[in-house]
Parts: sequence; C-alpha cells; structure tokens
Amino acid sequence: MNKVYLIGNLTRDPELSTTTSGVSVCRLSIAVGRRFANAEGERETDFFNITAWRGTAENCAKFLKKGNKIAVSGSIQTRNYERADGTKGFAVDIIADEVEFLSSKNDGSSESSSSDGGMNIGSSNNAPISDLQPIDDDLPF
Repeated sequence: MNKVYLIGNLTRDPELSTTTSGVSVCRLSIAVGRRFANAEGERETDFFNITAWRGTAENCAKFLKKGNKIAVSGSIQTRNYERADGTKGFAVDIIADEVEFLSSKNDGSSESSSSDGGMNIGSSNNAPISDLQPIDDDLPF
C-alpha cells in the first residue's frame, strides 16, 4: 500500500499549468513540522513537493496562496533525473488524491485551526461571547 497523509503550510504560491493534452496540473510545496525535537531541542521541518491533477489542480490554483494550511492525502512517487551539470539526482513527490483547505478564505496567516474545518475560531471577526444566544434545550441529543 502506498498512501501518505500530510498537513502543512504552502511555501510558495501554487503553479498551475496544462499538459499538451489539455489536462490541468498544479505544483505545490508544503512545509511539515516534525512531531519531536532533535538532539538540540529544536523541531525540524520537512519540505514536500505536491502534484495535483485536473479539478483538484484548478481549485488549488484558484483558492490557495503561500502560507495557507492544507491537508493532503495521496501516494509517494520517486524519480531519477539528471542535473544540468551531468550529475544524477533523486526526487520524492507526493501525488495528491485529495487536498483539503484548512485555512479560512480570508485568513492570510498560517495559524488557522485545522480541527474546525477551516474556520478561524480565535479571530477578531467573531462575536463576543456575551452576544451569543443560548441553544434550545429541546435538542434530541
């Protein structure tokens, strides 16, 4: 089984292009923080290249920008290539099956919450708690 799940922040704006056969392809790059600190007590970051195709590619290019937080599920693909100087290189890419936008539409920061479906719970746009109305107690659950 070849399946990967990543949550991270875009390191640059998405790059949308079209293949010669007219299929949309979007290239993204995300930074993903590691769960544990290294020997010096610092948390390291890994950078992944993401490739999205067709409708997913078009939506990524339309709605995402540098700094947005996204969740990606997909597969890992490796490739060998030759650099301009003749040396050989090896690359690891993530081919996206699904991309979920975790930053809210108007959120320019990379600190939005991922557990609330993209809503920015702590922003100044929300009403103060004193203005909230009680929920009806007749709910069936």
